[in-house]
Amino acid sequence: MKNSKFIIDKFAKLLEQGIISSKDLTTELFTIFKSKRDEFVFKMKLTSKDEFEVLSKRVDNLEIKINKLEKKKIKKVKQVRKS
Repeated sequence: MKNSKFIIDKFAKLLEQGIISSKDLTTELFTIFKSKRDEFVFKMKLTSKDEFEVLSKRVDNLEIKINKLEKKKIKKVKQVRKS
């Protein structure tokens, strides 16, 4: 219940600030979820802070690469359909 209230409060705060476009809303929600994930990992004490930062950067880089590959795939599919 506490976590759902936190998310609802964050969502209400976003609406108050006037974030209307869905792209802004999704990026803001992703940052909120990432911060909650980071907080959870720190509470679990699975890794040290230094290790976590390194692993977090690696995951971010991998997410960027995946997004680039997905965009390339979409472009290739569109090109194939046109010809």
